[in-house]
Amino acid sequence: MELVVMIDALRRASAGRITAVIPYFGYSRQDRRVRSARVPITAKVVADFLSSIGVDRVLTVDLHAEQIQGFFDVPVDNVFGSLILLEDMLQRELKNPIVVSPDIGGVVRARAIAKLLYDTDMAIIDKRRPRPNISQIMHIIGDVANRDCILVDDMIDTGGTLCKAAEALKERGAKRVFAYATHPIFSGKAPENLKKSVIDEVVVCDTIPLQEK
Repeated sequence: MELVVMIDALRRASAGRITAVIPYFGYSRQDRRVRSARVPITAKVVADFLSSIGVDRVLTVDLHAEQIQGFFDVPVDNVFGSLILLEDMLQRELKNPIVVSPDIGGVVRARAIAKLLYDTDMAIIDKRRPRPNISQIMHIIGDVANRDCILVDDMIDTGGTLCKAAEALKERGAKRVFAYATHPIFSGKAPENLKKSVIDEVVVCDTIPLQEK
């Protein structure tokens, strides 16, 4: 709401151009109707709203799905946070690293990072999600034994996906597991879940303000 108010104030002040900077685009996961379910496509609703109130351009970071850019009637710059996370990866003394995608949807992101990280190998975790924020690991595609695993995702919500993914990796012989994500949503018991998990370290960007806990 604050963003809308500021945009209105700028329009009334005769601003020549307005760019909305939205580091984390909320509702980005509601970008489609699954199996014709009677649910809203909220990402489209928000995009239409921003376009209608006079925004000339939108700048955001790591959209959950890149096709969301097509929901807007104005230009959208989708900046990738993975390059910032990559700097941290390169500074570590990783031993026989392998980049891991926690689900099929993150394969493109993981492949891009793997290519930049010495063109290292990649693994994929195939999971089934019985209900929202609850995931069940099925199997891992790739050899992770005795390797430093780099889990990459666009966001951490409750942490359930990453925690279960890390458990599966350690069960299959992974030496260390580092989790990287752009958006630290950390809803519910996420901090507690991550603290109790077998993940060795979690690295995130500051697209969402965090408080020390």
